[in-house]
Amino acid sequence: MPRYRLTIEYDGRPYNGFQAQASQPSVQGAIEAAVKAFSGQAIRIAAAGRTDTGVHATAQVVHVDLERDWPTETVMNALNAHLVREAVSVLDATVVSDDWHARFSANERRYLYRILNRRAPPALEAGKVWHVKKPVDAEAMHVAAQHLVGLHDFTTFRDMACQAKSPLKTLDVARVLRVGDEVHLVFEARSFLHRQVRSMAGTLAEVGVGRWTADDVRAALEARDRTACGPVAPADGLYLTGVGYEGEA
Repeated sequence: MPRYRLTIEYDGRPYNGFQAQASQPSVQGAIEAAVKAFSGQAIRIAAAGRTDTGVHATAQVVHVDLERDWPTETVMNALNAHLVREAVSVLDATVVSDDWHARFSANERRYLYRILNRRAPPALEAGKVWHVKKPVDAEAMHVAAQHLVGLHDFTTFRDMACQAKSPLKTLDVARVLRVGDEVHLVFEARSFLHRQVRSMAGTLAEVGVGRWTADDVRAALEARDRTACGPVAPADGLYLTGVGYEGEA
């Protein structure tokens, strides 16, 4: 039974998150319905990570085990044909070994958070960026973000409903830069706590608009207290942009 690795992009707005749910539309549900329509198999796919309601992805990774040895191009094209009415697209399909796992083989997740920083609201990007009208100092945000890099107890930036066994995580990259009218926040780590990225983005935005300082971010982290977190950024601006695996560039 061949295992296929699929790279997926999706607009998170129509879905109640990635994970399949009985009564709500989900990204996983859309992909699994496409697999069944194509192959006749009712299966569960495995994903590198579960994104929340409204969160987008440009390079989510999933795997699926199919009973027949289909050409990879056939798998990609057939799934896209059955996803044509969904906000989901299969970008790539490759055959992987039976012991390769989209989630457990991953050693890095990469996220981008987009802030649209201008007076005018978004017309074309509504639902895909966080609109902040006040001037944002991206450089100050970047300086503050460096307090979050490394191995820390991220309880402050952990959602109360998080099911992770430990709040200890190693944040490898926290980078903030301005790109025209947008401020981009880039985070890379092996794994993240529930809503950690949105919590960090919202807190750093407080620095950007001048309400917090870099020292305030450090103090919030060291408090190990959820109530010390700044506002949680909305889902609109968050994208899963890549998943890393051993041996890959």
